[in-house]
Amino acid sequence: MTRLADYFVLVGYDVDKSGSSDGQGRILQRFPERDWEDNPFPQGIELFCQPSGWQLFTERQPPTFFVAVLTDINSERHYCACFTFWEAVEDSQPLKSLSGEDDEDSGIIQPVQMFAPKSLVLVSQLDHTEVFRNCLGLIYTVHVEGLKVPLETLIGNLLTCFIPIAGGSQRTITLGAGDRQVIQTPINESLPVSGCSVALLFRQLGIINVLYLFCAALTEHKILFLSSSYQRLTDACRALLSIMFPLKYCFTYIPILPGKLLEVLCTPTPFIIGVSSFFRSETQELLDVIIADLDGGTVTIPECIHISLLPDPLLHQIQTVLSMILDPELEVADHAFPPSTMQPSSLKIQDKEIRAVFLWLFAQLFQGHRWCLHIIRIHPEPVIRFHKAAFLGQRALTEDDFLMKVLDGMAFSGFVSERGPSYRAIDLFDELIATEVERIRLEEGNPHKVMKHVKELAEQLFKNENPYPAVAMHKVQRPTEGSHLRLHQTTFPHLDEVTVQLFIDHAAAKQKNEIPAVKSEKKCMVPSGPPPDAIIDSNVLANSARRLEVVRNCITYIFENKTVEAKKLLPAVLRALKGRAARQCLTQELNLHVQQNRAVLDDQQFDYIIRMLNCTLQDCSHMDEHGIAAALLPLVTAFCRKLGSGVTQFAYSCVQDHSVWMNMQFWEAMFYSDVQNHIRALYLEGNENGEHNQEHESVPEDKSALEIASEQRRQWPMLSKDKQQELIQKEESTVFSQAIHYANRMSYLLLPLDTSKNRLLRSSGLGDFESVSNSYVTNSIAGSMAESYDTESGFEDAESSDVANSVVRFINRFVDKVCTESGVTNEHLKALHLMIPDIVQMHIETLDAVHRESKRLPAIQKPKLLLPALLVGEELVMEGLRVYLISDGRDEATGGVMGGPPLLPAEGAIFLTTYRLIFRGTPTDPLVGEQVVIRSFPIASLTKEKKISVSVQMDQFIQEGLQLRSCTFQLMKIAFDEEVASDLAEVFKKHLHKLRYPQHVHGTFAFTVGQSFKLVVEHKHKEKNQSLKTLSKNLVKNAKRTMSRQHVTRKKYTPPTWENRSSLQSQVDEDDISVSEDVDQSSLTLSSTIKSSDRQTMSNVVERACCKDYQRLGLGTLSNSLTRSKHEPFRISTINRMYAVCRSYPGLLIVPQSIPDSTIQRISRCYRQNRFPVVCWRNSRTKAVLLRSAGLHGKGVVGFFKSPNAPTAGPSQADSTSLEQEKYLQAIINSMPSYSDAGGRNTLSGFTSAHMSSSDSSDKQRQPKIGALMKQVMGSKEELPGTFSRGASVLGHRARVTSLSQRRTSVKARNLPRGKWGSIRGSGRMSSYSPDIGTRLAGKDASSPQTNGGPSEAHFVQQQRAYLYIIGDKSQLKGTKQDPLQQWEVVPIEVFDVRHVKTSFKKLMKACIPSSTSTDPNMTYYRCLEESDWLCLIHKVLQVSVLVVGLLDSGSSVMVSLEDGWDISTQVVSLVQLLSDPYYRTMDGFRLLVEKEWLSFGHRFSHRGAQTLASQSSGFTPVFLQFLDCVHQIHLQFPMEFEFSQYYLKFLAYHYVSNRFRTFLLDSDYERIELGVMYEEKGERKSQQMYKSVWDYIDRLNKKTPIFFNYMFAPEDGEVLKPYSFISNLKVWDFYTNETLSEGPSYDWELVYGRQEQVDDSDRQDTSAPKSKRKIIWPCYDNRSKVEPDAITKLFQEMQSLEMELGQVSEKWKDTWDKIKAAQRTESKLESRLSLSSSLLMSSNLSHHRRSQGMYVKESRVGSSLNLSMDSESSVTATPSSGMGRGQQSTSTLYSQFQTSESEHRSFEGILYKKGALLKPWKPRWFVLDKTKHQLRYYDARQDKDCKGVIDLAEVESVIQGTPTMGAPKNIDEKAFFDLKTTKRFYNFCAQDSQNAQLWMDSIQSCLSDA
Repeated sequence: MTRLADYFVLVGYDVDKSGSSDGQGRILQRFPERDWEDNPFPQGIELFCQPSGWQLFTERQPPTFFVAVLTDINSERHYCACFTFWEAVEDSQPLKSLSGEDDEDSGIIQPVQMFAPKSLVLVSQLDHTEVFRNCLGLIYTVHVEGLKVPLETLIGNLLTCFIPIAGGSQRTITLGAGDRQVIQTPINESLPVSGCSVALLFRQLGIINVLYLFCAALTEHKILFLSSSYQRLTDACRALLSIMFPLKYCFTYIPILPGKLLEVLCTPTPFIIGVSSFFRSETQELLDVIIADLDGGTVTIPECIHISLLPDPLLHQIQTVLSMILDPELEVADHAFPPSTMQPSSLKIQDKEIRAVFLWLFAQLFQGHRWCLHIIRIHPEPVIRFHKAAFLGQRALTEDDFLMKVLDGMAFSGFVSERGPSYRAIDLFDELIATEVERIRLEEGNPHKVMKHVKELAEQLFKNENPYPAVAMHKVQRPTEGSHLRLHQTTFPHLDEVTVQLFIDHAAAKQKNEIPAVKSEKKCMVPSGPPPDAIIDSNVLANSARRLEVVRNCITYIFENKTVEAKKLLPAVLRALKGRAARQCLTQELNLHVQQNRAVLDDQQFDYIIRMLNCTLQDCSHMDEHGIAAALLPLVTAFCRKLGSGVTQFAYSCVQDHSVWMNMQFWEAMFYSDVQNHIRALYLEGNENGEHNQEHESVPEDKSALEIASEQRRQWPMLSKDKQQELIQKEESTVFSQAIHYANRMSYLLLPLDTSKNRLLRSSGLGDFESVSNSYVTNSIAGSMAESYDTESGFEDAESSDVANSVVRFINRFVDKVCTESGVTNEHLKALHLMIPDIVQMHIETLDAVHRESKRLPAIQKPKLLLPALLVGEELVMEGLRVYLISDGRDEATGGVMGGPPLLPAEGAIFLTTYRLIFRGTPTDPLVGEQVVIRSFPIASLTKEKKISVSVQMDQFIQEGLQLRSCTFQLMKIAFDEEVASDLAEVFKKHLHKLRYPQHVHGTFAFTVGQSFKLVVEHKHKEKNQSLKTLSKNLVKNAKRTMSRQHVTRKKYTPPTWENRSSLQSQVDEDDISVSEDVDQSSLTLSSTIKSSDRQTMSNVVERACCKDYQRLGLGTLSNSLTRSKHEPFRISTINRMYAVCRSYPGLLIVPQSIPDSTIQRISRCYRQNRFPVVCWRNSRTKAVLLRSAGLHGKGVVGFFKSPNAPTAGPSQADSTSLEQEKYLQAIINSMPSYSDAGGRNTLSGFTSAHMSSSDSSDKQRQPKIGALMKQVMGSKEELPGTFSRGASVLGHRARVTSLSQRRTSVKARNLPRGKWGSIRGSGRMSSYSPDIGTRLAGKDASSPQTNGGPSEAHFVQQQRAYLYIIGDKSQLKGTKQDPLQQWEVVPIEVFDVRHVKTSFKKLMKACIPSSTSTDPNMTYYRCLEESDWLCLIHKVLQVSVLVVGLLDSGSSVMVSLEDGWDISTQVVSLVQLLSDPYYRTMDGFRLLVEKEWLSFGHRFSHRGAQTLASQSSGFTPVFLQFLDCVHQIHLQFPMEFEFSQYYLKFLAYHYVSNRFRTFLLDSDYERIELGVMYEEKGERKSQQMYKSVWDYIDRLNKKTPIFFNYMFAPEDGEVLKPYSFISNLKVWDFYTNETLSEGPSYDWELVYGRQEQVDDSDRQDTSAPKSKRKIIWPCYDNRSKVEPDAITKLFQEMQSLEMELGQVSEKWKDTWDKIKAAQRTESKLESRLSLSSSLLMSSNLSHHRRSQGMYVKESRVGSSLNLSMDSESSVTATPSSGMGRGQQSTSTLYSQFQTSESEHRSFEGILYKKGALLKPWKPRWFVLDKTKHQLRYYDARQDKDCKGVIDLAEVESVIQGTPTMGAPKNIDEKAFFDLKTTKRFYNFCAQDSQNAQLWMDSIQSCLSDA
């Protein structure tokens, strides 16, 4: 029995303090005045009576009632029912405040009548809201209505009313005013009473919102309710607590929070609080509080909060069932005939149904939880702990965030301590868990069954609150309506304390005399219910019986010493152990082999067992939810081996590297589990051997521990005191002995074998570098402890690196925690603390002995290290270090997408040589164990080295690793074996760094390669070397001297003569020149004015590649100035012979004839790095030249176009320099045949007719292309600043304009008379004229008037080309002036910086070799490739190059003037030459191109490749690689135009960074001469094997094997290539992605193929056994081109082997190939005579292939539609075409055509002479008869794409024999003529002979008859 009301309080407005800003309340009276002993008076009641603050009102308010809840210091809740009404305030106080000084107006203002609140408060420990409302209402009624009952009596009766807390009884009470009330108590006090509050909460907020709040409350978030009604706040909070049953909320709980205490909302702990909406604005800035607005029905969750929701199937089920309860009509809403009675239940019933759903939910979540309780003490009070990991593991819910948080929460620990004991009263939830679990499982997924169950539960809940039918016995008086508005109300009287106290005392005396009512509790044993059912694992199939069988067999073999069988099975076992079932099977099997806690093994057995244990533990999480680690714990202290001299090594010393041992929670669970087993054994009398039963869950031989505990608790009260004391002591000593046992066990697993290595240091944050520990232990001890209840850090002060101290501290914390929880006495605890350091110290001493002995053991047999093959001169720097090679993130090698066995990880060694870094080993997977894996790359190509920690999923744990990235697209991710000491690894890294970045270029492999060899051979070469060295020194000295003087060298210099060669040499001649390196010395006459050393230099310079190429191109001869031909437009200048003008240029340069050397020196200063414009190539057909230079100095602008900033009196130096620059450009323009001079004479000479004869077609075809390209290159969207504003925007018009230009006008445009060329700066009247950039390219007329008598506007439309285009950087060309005479024009383009190339390349490497496989969808290969922008850069370079090619081809010269002139300029210039000149597409030509443009013109190979220590900081920038990639793209699109293969490009890409050859070292010819390496390449070879030049090496290889040769090489004469550059047309080069693990990179030929030959020899000897012809080729392992060569290579190989067998001298492959080609050519010539059908006219058997390769949709001339009609019929021959100079069009067309089958469109074709229209001559044309289209078409030439005319066969009337007319071809048979009559005109034709004419007539006739 308890009091209904503890206190009655009267609270009123505090008038004394009303002057302050906020009003206050004060307690007027309270009864009883003394506190109850068991229940002190709660403080601060006056705040809770008016939560929004005490205020005065001007009118009376209706009385209000609500219940606030206060929680005291003992967590007891007090319910404060507040009944508030309003009373008039006495006048005295307000008057004072209102009547101030006497004013002059004496009008007295009457004060307003104010009303103050007064509250009647009832404080109780019971929550009977309605009873409190009635009682307080009655007191108010008696007062207001003035009833004759003394108020003291009412209050006295109220305070002396006793009622039971629970039990279901009804009590009738009366306060003595003729009233009567029945109080109904609930049957079971543990079940909450909710009334209708839960149903109301769902109505207010909706299902989802309440579920969010429910989950938030359980996972300990802060929840705030807002409402304008206080009672609703209380109800909502009560409802939330009700649905949390059986868990109890144990944080701050304030359903109504007064405004004055709002700062409570900033508390860091979770809470459930209600606040009036009046304070809504104050709650806005709370960032971590979930706000539920009851009035608005919303729940606001801040962004920073993540609420873990219920696991998915459950959440959905709960929502469905709740929706069926709250809205039953929803289900049948769509039914045609919905049932009539579908009303939802009444609110009270609905409330219970909702609560039943949550009860059902908790039964689902917690089913089987009692099986995971550990009872660690039974007497004097039960102590119970919950094994969370086991519960989650058995329920397979380890990943479930919500449940994890709930189990970790305070509410659940309260649940365990309250409901854990097995002997207590039980309630509805216990019954549900015990008996209904099976039913709940069956109901899953069936809402209707769930609903039925829910209704049954709801009935029980309802019965708990309302056990009897309601009785209408209530009688409580109420005041009359509107009584609170009466004018004259008496104030509430002062009550007589004595009267009330008498009532209380009287009742207390009566209570004393009564016999105390004993509450009889029905206690019983709590049933545990069925054990938790693990949801079946998805990999249950993987752990099939077969796998478990394998595990069992392997263990049996190990213990039977059948080593070979065990070894075979071990890999399979290690794989099987990934599955849980196999891991459990292993623990059971191993248990069988332990006798008397010990199992001694031999070394091999021990090794196998350790590997299995490690593999098993590796996949255990740190929680050990499946109890695997727990089951292994006794085993690791049982298995051991003898190390000799009485030392035994136990298994625990080898299995320490697992996170589970660092987890405090694991140790606690283990400890409690063992204690439970021992306590159980203690009470199981007669079961003596119970002590050895150390299983994780106790075996229920008789009873479980909980059942024993229940029985013991039942008997406890009947035991004598002594007996009780004895049991307590026994239990306590059991716990104590286990604590000692565990202190030992923990020291076993936490102390490393080598205690000098501090494995625990990781946690102190110093770990990464000092610690030698393996990264597997990422969960440091400190980290894993954060999860235990005590979150102090683990080893924070472990700086002392003292392992012992760290371990002692860890064990001490463990002991403190478990002993305090399990009630160990303080004396015992102190004893333990003293014992622990000794235990640890003893163990360390034991370990030292073990460690010492284990070192003496013979090492486990590891695979033998395989030595790599080395090049001649390559030497090992260090012995191989044993390592594991880990996968580099590409799938193929690991067996990924392609299938196949995993080649990586592989076990072997890493070797560091003077040249390469080589890994050689075998895969760890035994299925591919016999393969050899090789990965290597040149040290010079290393771009990044990074320390990593690797856990290789292998038998052992590797300590540390390295990741080495190479720009040859190799990634070595290695993990050092444990036998490699860390200092060795450091030495390795130092050596690597030294070799990668030598102090000087002399330290690179190319120079050091044969040093030991050099000492022996030195004397032979001494003299030669000497002369070279002195020569170099002299040259450099001269250069330095010259450069120090700023003026021109005074010494007169006469250049030597070079033998005159005509510019039009035959192809054979050119080849001879480029190949022969020994130029006849007699042809060089060097003037005697040069010193002998200079003379030697000059002869060498002349021999350089550039000179030969200038000679070939006819770009001037090196002749005496007196005999220099004045007709030559260019000359070879020797001004830079001493590298005095520009260090990065070659010694000989091509400059205009008319420019003297002195001018050149001045001009060079205007350009960056002094790289002034020089000619590097001339188009043999149009005579247009290509120039290269750097960008200009000065304000980043093309200076000479600018108008001067200020007028100067005399010509300034800048002015004169810019004039000289203009002269220089004019000299270049003058050199062009197409330029006409002032008199209007046409200087096009013979060239014009040849070119113009086809200009009508060529211009029309070529120009629109260039315009479109210009638009793309310059960017047509953004306008250029300054005077460019219109240039970019007009580009769009030009295609239309130029296509209108007919042949005549285009010639006229070329021959327009021009005015004298003058300085732009000189002509003041020109200032108004500012034409636009790209005007002529855009074909737009200039809008401003021409003041200099230039061509009229009409002609401007037809204007064709500037004579010189300057390709410059957009950013530099701001505010430039255009050349008014339109002789040159600037094309501004946006170029990328080398920094872009660098970052792009890094990203490309990451995409191609990602280092680890990424699961992030944004990190896929293609996404990374796209983000790298590499293909965009390739696209830009190709785009600019194609633009330049077009300009040169159309007769304009181009000057490429970008950046410093040695990166992008070099790329563009080289590509332009490659595309324009077929010579550069041969091997010799390509070599010459690279030597000339890249080496001589000073691309900074050493700097860009970061080859030395000095350039290390600049990083690796692959400009040359980018160029090779561009060539690769062109090669792909035109496979028949290149003599060299793709392999050749990859070979160069590899070796330009490898430093094996000296070719690509240093930054310029000047540096090469300075080091003396420029000319020593000639004939100074030291050994057959060591090549200094990559070109020599390629030549030698090419003679041996056709590896560099492209069999499809069938070039067309004069072919100009115009590749597509769109990204969609580009392919990723397989150089970046392919790998050959069987042999490493194949670019060091001797290593791969030399070794191969030896292997083949050994293979051949054993021919007796039959061999399978089947070959297995693995991706990324085999070299496919070698294992499966192409047909031609295979034939060559067969021929070679046959010749060897026959003993013949084998012929060189090239000779064989040339013979075959020659034979084939003669064949095709014969065939062409026999038939005119062009399909037989092939220069090689590959012409068909040319077509198939060209399957590109062409860019249409007309619009965007595909133009298939005419273009697809161009011919496929490779013979020279009949159209003069038009041959260059054909192949590019072929490649860009969408081809259809040959026979479809070309029924018959050949050459016929056709008579032109009136007065026109006969002309040979190529005719094509097309049956399909029924047309006869004719073209200018065989290769033409554009058809000149079409004769429609439908219009043909007759085909008859003709007669020769005037001007017909001579010497042709008359019968060869025939005529064709159409409806429009008469055509005369002439065939080659009569037979041919007859063929044509028959063919046309048959076409006509077919129609």
